[in-house]
Amino acid sequence: MNIDRRHLALPALAVGLLAAVPVFALSTEETAVSKRVEAFRAAQVAKDAKALDALTATDLSYSHSDAHLEDKATFIKNATADKTKLLSLEYKDTTIKVVGDAAIVRFHWVGESQVIADGTKSSTNLSVLMTWQKQGGTWKLLDRASTKL
Repeated sequence: MNIDRRHLALPALAVGLLAAVPVFALSTEETAVSKRVEAFRAAQVAKDAKALDALTATDLSYSHSDAHLEDKATFIKNATADKTKLLSLEYKDTTIKVVGDAAIVRFHWVGESQVIADGTKSSTNLSVLMTWQKQGGTWKLLDRASTKL
């Protein structure tokens, strides 16, 4: 059997087109959650109480890596306090899985902060799990838990 370039052109084109399509493209709902997660990260850095309020559920349960828990009001108060300043915050290797009206979000938190009073800097390296819930057509952060790495 003789095979020339014409016989290979169509299969090569098809493989090339498939390579350009992401294997794990986000669904519409996963994309919506992804945007909310990024808005939450940005609100944390900016210490934006109004944005944090809009992004979180009334029944928020926010668990820190040292195991202390905060409700919504306490979380927003502490997240916007002028005790520390986030110098950088990245959510790396984010995965999102939507299950009905819930979304499971996992990521690697890498941050650096500075104590305002004395300028002391510290780094944070965490594994974070968030649950987002669709409430009234909008994704809201329902809970968050983290573990030190």
